Amino acid sequence: MEDKGKGFSLRQKKSRRGPSSKPKQISGPINTTSQQTPPRGPIRPNINGRTDTTPANTSDLVKRRYSTRFTQLPDFSNANASPVPAVPTLPAQFSQSDSLPSTTWQGQKVTVDINAMKDTNLQAEKYSSNLLSDASDQELRDYQASLRKLKNRASTDLQQNVYQNRTQFIKISKEAEKLKGEMRTLRGLMSELTASLSQVSINAGAPEPRTSLEDGARTRARKQANRSSVANLEAMWNVQLHALWKNVEGSQKFLPAIPGRHVVMEQSSWLELDAATWKARRYAHIFLLNDHLMVATKKKRKIDPNALTNGDATQNTSSRIVADKCWPLQDIDIVDLASAGSSGGGDRSAMSNAISVRHGHESFTYRSEKSSSTEKTNLLLAFRRTADELRRALRADVEENSNKSKETMDYLTTRDPALSNKTDLLRSLSGAKDRPEILIDVDGKHQNLRWVDGQIDELDSEVALQRFEDAVRHVEKLRRLAKGLKGNMIAQDLITTKVDERARKLADILTLRLATTHAHLTATQTNIAHLVRLNFSPLARSTYLTARTQLIAQRAHQVMFEGDLRHHIFQLSFVYFSLMRNTVKVYQQCFPPVMMSSCVKWAKERLDGFNEVLGRQLGSVRVGSDTWRDCILRAKEHADMVGEVGLDFRELVGLGMGAGAGGGGVVNGAMDAPHGEGEQ
Repeated sequence: MEDKGKGFSLRQKKSRRGPSSKPKQISGPINTTSQQTPPRGPIRPNINGRTDTTPANTSDLVKRRYSTRFTQLPDFSNANASPVPAVPTLPAQFSQSDSLPSTTWQGQKVTVDINAMKDTNLQAEKYSSNLLSDASDQELRDYQASLRKLKNRASTDLQQNVYQNRTQFIKISKEAEKLKGEMRTLRGLMSELTASLSQVSINAGAPEPRTSLEDGARTRARKQANRSSVANLEAMWNVQLHALWKNVEGSQKFLPAIPGRHVVMEQSSWLELDAATWKARRYAHIFLLNDHLMVATKKKRKIDPNALTNGDATQNTSSRIVADKCWPLQDIDIVDLASAGSSGGGDRSAMSNAISVRHGHESFTYRSEKSSSTEKTNLLLAFRRTADELRRALRADVEENSNKSKETMDYLTTRDPALSNKTDLLRSLSGAKDRPEILIDVDGKHQNLRWVDGQIDELDSEVALQRFEDAVRHVEKLRRLAKGLKGNMIAQDLITTKVDERARKLADILTLRLATTHAHLTATQTNIAHLVRLNFSPLARSTYLTARTQLIAQRAHQVMFEGDLRHHIFQLSFVYFSLMRNTVKVYQQCFPPVMMSSCVKWAKERLDGFNEVLGRQLGSVRVGSDTWRDCILRAKEHADMVGEVGLDFRELVGLGMGAGAGGGGVVNGAMDAPHGEGEQ
């Protein structure tokens, strides 16, 4: 019995609560001293002395428990309960919320706060949720429209700012390039002036061994020279060079007059030594110029018999100076033999003032007559300083020439990748670097290639801003200009290459627009007219006809088969021939009559395509049946529409279909529809 009792969970739980588990009806406050009433039904004790209920009593208890009704709610009002506390007030610092007030209690229209939009730390989701939390649908639409207007205005302002900034940038770049060239020229002149003044100051303070150059007239001329004037400096250099030609025979052959050439140092107390025996051969004069080193030797004058008869004894002892050797400074090197230790121990003291001039595989040795090494040291220092200045000057000249070529020719070629394939033009441009600046005649005024570059920049701006009419007019102007330059082939080829490159880019944009707007007559005529003026008529023709072909195929795909074959052929033929008629009509308005053959060929190809589709659709229909004749008749009626534009394709509709009749009933894959009922 205990195991059986454990199986009923309800009886076990109820038995633990007391003698009765009958629910009570609540009619008032529950009293803790309420008496319990015994349940209905017979009660019998079990073996253990506990009361137990039958299954019927158990079900009755369950019904009573779930069918209890509350006829009167209890009174929860208790006088002894504490009252509900009041809502505390919000502190003053937290009285205003960070979020924006809603539009409902404000009663105002939601406006776009431009200052809030300019904030870089704006959280869009939080801002919009706070602002539009209580907004109505109409307010949301108005706010969205205001945002769109603000976006469009910002986009327009940005476009205008970019255009203005680009125009100003181009103008400033041109001014900067011009100023850069002027500053480069000024820097070169200042470098030459500084070097010349330093050399003049050195020469003015150094002792001159030659008596002919130490006269008072030369000293006074140096003191009176205006060293701040380049013209006076050039004049002084010319005087020195002419004095050198006068005193040294044959020097003019080695040192012709060129701008800027001058004497840096002159020393006469030198002996030329034999390289094998180290013995003195003859006296030598060393002249150091700003770009050359010349060595002159003393030779005795020829004895004049008349002078001996007259008793002129000065002719026997006089000698003349003859130029012997001359080398460019960048090709020689002067070595101090005392530091090199080339001589033996006994000759070390004698060779302390000797130098060696090396030119390629040749070597020449010279020794100073003076015991001190001052002249040798001065010569070595002056040579190294002059050689360094010459090296820097040559490097500056190379850089200036390269920069000038970039500014004139190479700079123009680097902006256009199309010029990289023009090897002949690049070769001509590289050969024209040493020539004068190329000028072209534009409306009676001479313009350089920089003007052409500015015109190309304006053309790029017009293309970027989609001002196609101005861009096409600009291309035509530059092409006429290039065509008129018959005597200047380099400028003509350069302008033609640049203009053709821009015209090709413009044609690509117009072609894309034509492919997307071919269904509109005005836009199609405008785009084709621009392409024709740019000499891209074949591209315009092929683009337009290809776009119309794709449109016919697309419309044919949209014709669905709905069970009636006659109606399906009617729709299909109407699509083909109506679009063919419209295409030919627009083609005749946009292209000249000499190009009409391409349109006729295109229409014939579309007719062949229609016949192919028609043959597959009528493949399961018996030739000559009523359905077959009805379909062919409707197709021919629609073919008469092409006759409105001068093409008679009526007799070509369904041509050759009788030979292939009786084939399979496979529908054209382009139609994506099954055949209708066929008649055999």
